Amino acid sequence: MAGVAVMFIKDFICSYNLQKMAKSDLKDKVVLIAGGGKNLGGLLARNLASRGAKLAIHYNTEHSKADAVQTLADVTDLGAKAFLFQGDLTHIGNITRLFDETIEQFGRIDIAINTVGKVLKKPIVETTEAEYDSMSDINSKIAYFFIQEAGRKLSDNGKICTVVTSLLAAFTGLYSTYEGMKAPVEHFTRAASKEFGSRGISVTAVAPGPMDTPFFYGQETPDAVAYHKSASALGGLTNIADIAPLIEFLITDGWWITGQTIFANGGYTTR
Repeated sequence: MAGVAVMFIKDFICSYNLQKMAKSDLKDKVVLIAGGGKNLGGLLARNLASRGAKLAIHYNTEHSKADAVQTLADVTDLGAKAFLFQGDLTHIGNITRLFDETIEQFGRIDIAINTVGKVLKKPIVETTEAEYDSMSDINSKIAYFFIQEAGRKLSDNGKICTVVTSLLAAFTGLYSTYEGMKAPVEHFTRAASKEFGSRGISVTAVAPGPMDTPFFYGQETPDAVAYHKSASALGGLTNIADIAPLIEFLITDGWWITGQTIFANGGYTTR
């Protein structure tokens, strides 16, 4: 009996390790990154390429094409199979095309990451309807239909991750449309995690603090930049090199985390 028990335990451990490897190994996994041409998305593309992933790299407009082309060159130099997709994802048909072209290229999609966002720093009384609509489209609408399409087309045991903002836990003015339009993504994430969980798909969101990228500086005066740096308990702005590994963890070994929004900001905000 003791020998049978030992064999059972060994078989269980072997099976567990094989399942863990299947979930954490990125080699030949197909990863779709919205906003993958630059900043955090570009870093993720490079990191995942170095781990053997195949990549669909989305960028928005001709304005960001040069960065996306450089990212593509970098990941192919690392030996990755990859392609670029240009499109305004506020037109939902482009989200569908992005997923369909990825499947056409690689046969499936295992991981979908959405880094798309837009910041507006403006008093409520000065915000126009057009600005409100644009912020809603980019920060909420894209996120919802990206998760929807991922739920339809990801392989079983897939991973979905959306980048939101640590301002969701802030008590501040001037960012009403940014934090307000990112807030629903937490609820989209929770709902999707329940709806997709039976297929082994985990759904998460990551909330960085103000990131040290051009995405941040366009909205801020030097005094405001200094304030944001001082507001972090650990000091300074969030470095994208500290966020990318967290996302990489969530789409590999952290697969058991689902329905959660993870705040990573050096103590900028908490809840």
